Amino acid sequence: MDGLSAERIVELFEKDVSSRKRLAELLVVEPDVRLAIINALIRDVATKEDIEKLRAATKEDIENLRKATKEDIGKLEARINSLEAVTREDIGRLEARINSLDVRISRLEGQMSLFVKLFIAFNLPILLGIIGMLLKLVFTG
Repeated sequence: MDGLSAERIVELFEKDVSSRKRLAELLVVEPDVRLAIINALIRDVATKEDIEKLRAATKEDIENLRKATKEDIGKLEARINSLEAVTREDIGRLEARINSLDVRISRLEGQMSLFVKLFIAFNLPILLGIIGMLLKLVFTG
């Protein structure tokens, strides 16, 4: 059977531009067909109202993001300020401890100096006595 199949008809329309245009004109002239084509196209076409809705939704999203960003920045600033306050307190405590250590080290230095002086004061006469006896033994004996 050498009849025309749907595939063969489509191929013929692909090859013949003027026939394709005529078919399109015939289809558009029919009110029911034209309405079906328009309805099919309208579903894929964005209207001004669709664009306005999209614009409003985008503005709302941007405003929400702006608010969220401001809140996040505010929270970060609060955390930084609280960290600075803690750090200042810690620095104050650290300085107090360092000053306390300085005082204790100064006292220790004073005690060590006194210990050395006492050691010398007690041991120097003994050492001089021993040296004197050794020299006496060496020269007299």
